[in-house]
Amino acid sequence: MNMFEKAFYLGLGVFSVTRERIEKLVNELMEKGEISREEAGQVIEDLIQKGEEERKAIRKLVQEELGNLKKDMPTVTRAEFEELRARVEQLEKRMEQSE
Repeated sequence: MNMFEKAFYLGLGVFSVTRERIEKLVNELMEKGEISREEAGQVIEDLIQKGEEERKAIRKLVQEELGNLKKDMPTVTRAEFEELRARVEQLEKRMEQSE
């Protein structure tokens, strides 16, 4: 994974919901009487599972888009770069000699 991808995924982490935050939300709902204690455990698991599914879907989408971006961008191998560098140096020497 390159630096761009790592930074992007780190940014996605800011939006992820932790189990603690979910439990806090569910406890607040129980205190308000909006859900029962029996429902709370299932609600927590459902929300965690949904969050994980969404995280996986986002990750897959990002990977696909990065793959498409890589396909569309012209890339140069290190060997090709070094070959071009050598050719430029040769041309520079020829120009210096002809002056």
